Amino acid sequence: MGGVAEMAFALMAGITVSGIVGSLMELATGRALSFSEPYFSSRRILRSIASAACAGPMMLANDAIFARRQGAISTLYLGFCVGTALVWATALGIVAIGLAGRLPGLL
Repeated sequence: MGGVAEMAFALMAGITVSGIVGSLMELATGRALSFSEPYFSSRRILRSIASAACAGPMMLANDAIFARRQGAISTLYLGFCVGTALVWATALGIVAIGLAGRLPGLL
């Protein structure tokens, strides 16, 4: 598999992981996914870090789209946020693929 195909696979894996985790978090809380309470709390730092690590790309995309609809950010900044979310999702996908590769050895 070529480098571009591997990166595309990692991106899709990251988007999938982030989407599934984010949807489960939304189902559990009944609130839209974002970088705010109940997903982020200064009292529960480890939970906040874990939620950002797993569902962060979707949180960033949701917050950026909401801010753009409210007129709080420009289209250029929205594009920057989308690009950041894509890079973040690719990194998450690389970690997920690495963990999945080690899973048979752990079982």
